[in-house]
Amino acid sequence: MLAISRFASPGPTFQQEAGAAVEWWSQRTGCLGIDVVQNLDDPELWAIVSRWESVGDYRRSFNGYDAKMILTPLLSRAIDEPSAFLPPEELGENIPREG
Repeated sequence: MLAISRFASPGPTFQQEAGAAVEWWSQRTGCLGIDVVQNLDDPELWAIVSRWESVGDYRRSFNGYDAKMILTPLLSRAIDEPSAFLPPEELGENIPREG
């Protein structure tokens, strides 16, 4: 599973906060890798890109006090868009959630 959280003009503390989140998240069960990247054309556009063994591992990574203290302040500034992806052959029929 691939997770992409994008940030537009995230502010002067973004790299420090993202670094702390990456360090913490990379130690969670099922995290296969995680990177903080900056857009080539727009220096104010950033992303945190991570790979997970399963959707369940990714979702469980949000549980607990530490997750809320480390991830919530950072991810609350992410662009509000769907962020979890699977290869089509693993996803099956994709039925969008009702809004």
